[in-house]
Amino acid sequence: MTGAAPGFTLHRPGAAAKAAREAVVEEVPPVILDDDAELDLSADSARIHVEETLHKLDSELVGLANVKRRVREIAALLLIDRARGQFGLASSRPTMHMSFTGGPGTGKTTVALRMAEMLHALGYIRKPKVHTVTRDDLVGQFIGHTAPKTKEALAKAAGGVLFIDEAYYLFRPENERDYGQEVIEILLTEMESERSSLVVIFAGYHDRMETFFSANPGLSSRVAHHIAFEDYTRDELVEISEIMVSNENFRFDHAARGAFSEYLDVRMQQPRFSNARSVRNAVERCRLRQAKRLVELSRPLTKDDLMTLTAADVYGSSVFESKVSSERLDREAQM
Repeated sequence: MTGAAPGFTLHRPGAAAKAAREAVVEEVPPVILDDDAELDLSADSARIHVEETLHKLDSELVGLANVKRRVREIAALLLIDRARGQFGLASSRPTMHMSFTGGPGTGKTTVALRMAEMLHALGYIRKPKVHTVTRDDLVGQFIGHTAPKTKEALAKAAGGVLFIDEAYYLFRPENERDYGQEVIEILLTEMESERSSLVVIFAGYHDRMETFFSANPGLSSRVAHHIAFEDYTRDELVEISEIMVSNENFRFDHAARGAFSEYLDVRMQQPRFSNARSVRNAVERCRLRQAKRLVELSRPLTKDDLMTLTAADVYGSSVFESKVSSERLDREAQM
């Protein structure tokens, strides 16, 4: 017998799933509102999700008023574009490729994550995810290696956001054999052809990003939104430190709060200061010094002991040692 008996079919693993994937689904055309209809934006479920995301952004990040304003403007643009579509008002799809410029620790990655959530809620991208890469993830070591690496990164970001940190390292004009330009050429193509399924965010220091875009005008023309992240003020950094401490079920006592403000006065003037990132590192070291101090106490510990960071935990930083040395040198120079 060469075939299955009439009325019977042979079971094939995965056949049902394959059949479901291959089934033709008839798309229901969108309902177009009448010209005299009214649209209540507050009733749009997408707007509710957007407002929730914006609220998270406000609660997570201190300051950054300019950044938050630009994010709200982008949200408003997409909400209105969505509303126009319900009236059948055809227009070109807004370009969402972006540039985030600013120093380290200013919230660029956090904003990228929230931006992905917002774009997903508005139906602009399929997935609320961010795939973060640097030059090493895109540029190959030999001929023929760069294109596969770049396309692999693009495939991982497909349907979401590709976040390229320190993007200016892709451009190295001093090295004629550098393959970074190949990455840029691939990105140029993908940003245009896949604009309906991919958002690219370039990030880095302001001055270097200016040079990067000026040397690549084709790339610059595809980036519609340039958002600047300013460095935090000392008072904003103190507020950030208190949020970080509270989130970990610690607290500064009154003297420690003043000591941490003094710490920032000194640390902000030193090299390699990284805004909120440096604050987080400083808080971690305060916790180390607190732990050492508590272990050395010759008495039982209370809950208050375990939660409180004191001025001694802050002043133990080597930053204050360098401050004393600097002041001593200044006095000796004046003698």
